Amino acid sequence: MQPDNALHVEQSADETGAQAVARKLLEPTFKNAAAAAGFTGRMIGDKIEAPGISDYALHVQLVANEAAEGELAMASRILASQAIALDSMFAELARRAALNMGEYMDASERYGRLALRAQTNCRTTLEALAKLHQPREQTVRRVHVNEGGQAVVAEHFYNVNDEGGRAILDGKTFASGAAIEGASLIGRDAG
Repeated sequence: MQPDNALHVEQSADETGAQAVARKLLEPTFKNAAAAAGFTGRMIGDKIEAPGISDYALHVQLVANEAAEGELAMASRILASQAIALDSMFAELARRAALNMGEYMDASERYGRLALRAQTNCRTTLEALAKLHQPREQTVRRVHVNEGGQAVVAEHFYNVNDEGGRAILDGKTFASGAAIEGASLIGRDAG
């Protein structure tokens, strides 16, 4: 089977051919597929039959669709693979820094700085991977607001300013202390 280098464009009734091609070329999946093709083409050389741009675009689109549906497997594989590559870079650059130590201090310092950058990026990548797999926590705090005070709770403003000391949120009135309780805030009367 031949590589697919054709640009497959679906044109809607309300756009011109040029607009449809522009839309296709500016899609994130196509742009990233083109970038990936450019880099991986150099990686594999000309010894094997290289995939076409549409072959790359199809794979990127499939992975993007899975990610949009909440599938995290590809992200996990990418982050884990990058961490391994960054750790390998750190080890090699640190080795070169040690080899140049004493005789070629400028080279040793440059290799050392690059090694530390690779190490930092490896750590950051591993932290991103850990966050990807940790269940998200949500902290909910209950707040008591004295009359005339104001608190931000769940990104809403609770104004306690009607005559009965009741909280008003989005036009709804809540009894004093019913919806908002807990640690008090410093207001007009700190006591």
